[in-house]
Amino acid sequence: MNKSVKVELNCPAPVNEFDSITIGHGGGGKLTQNLLKSGVFSLLDNEWLREQGDAATIQLNGKTAFSTDTFVVSPLIFPGGTIGDLAVNGTVNDLAVSGAKPQYLSLSFILEEGLEMKLFQQILHSIRDACEEADVKIITGDTKVVEKGKGDQIFINTTGIGEMHSKSKMGMNRIKKGDAVLLSGSMARHGITIMSKRNGLEFETKLNSDTRPLHRICLELIDTFGSQIHLMRDPTRGGVANVLNEIAEQTGKGIQLNEKVLPVEDEVAGACEMLGLDPLYVANEGLFVAIVDAEIAEECIELIRKWEYGSSAVAIGKVTEDHPGKVVLHSAIGGRRVLAQATGELLPRIC
Repeated sequence: MNKSVKVELNCPAPVNEFDSITIGHGGGGKLTQNLLKSGVFSLLDNEWLREQGDAATIQLNGKTAFSTDTFVVSPLIFPGGTIGDLAVNGTVNDLAVSGAKPQYLSLSFILEEGLEMKLFQQILHSIRDACEEADVKIITGDTKVVEKGKGDQIFINTTGIGEMHSKSKMGMNRIKKGDAVLLSGSMARHGITIMSKRNGLEFETKLNSDTRPLHRICLELIDTFGSQIHLMRDPTRGGVANVLNEIAEQTGKGIQLNEKVLPVEDEVAGACEMLGLDPLYVANEGLFVAIVDAEIAEECIELIRKWEYGSSAVAIGKVTEDHPGKVVLHSAIGGRRVLAQATGELLPRIC
């Protein structure tokens, strides 16, 4: 039910008189206008960008969600995605797990002098394709250029706005003893994919990042089950373990996980073992955690599995009054261990 994101150039790149970004492209003059018109405006064309005003004007109805994030991933191009579609999908998913339908995004670049124009165009194409798949519009933005050596080719900030679903009643205060903890798919794909391409650590793998939009699944869950969906979160940096620790600490309840059912692909598990990483702490991009009424858990899983991006959804644990504020993993051999909050960045420049 989901389309695959295209990351390759599938139409001729716009003509530009420079092979790479220069300081002049950020000066606000003719070079800046040429850069925007030949790339950003033509690829992301819509009625708001055509206005080219200092601000976009929109009409919002009812309760609205608002989220922002900045993306600094390295490398910029990786199996399954680019920093461009990651920036779109990341903000789309922040809105989705908040119970909103993503509608409008801002898009801001910090470009380093010397960035190849061909690479910039490839990233722009991936942004356009991700926006089309998620059905969101880029309506405003900004471009700055920094001197060579003062950036890392390109950083992207996206801010998103979306209308809240009228049935969404999610919040930490909704979580109660006995609730089921669901996971929409397999863990750690994005983090391990990035690590497989990191200088000094490259290793052979067929893995692709799981960067993808999740709002259609999240909205169908809310539309079908309403207030019985108590909370959703996307476990990006810090992985599933950090998200569940935040929930346990803020609610004062315990969370019990069953190691036997945790979804981890064999190749991901092998890479984690080789690198000495726990997949529960590795970053994801196209995955969400849902805390729901126990009585609808099986129906929720069935609904999520109808979607390509949720085909391996599973219940991984439950909320308990035992060990308040902590996440405890029940191992496959009958033991138990506390999953502590990560104290630092395990994998830098993941998103």
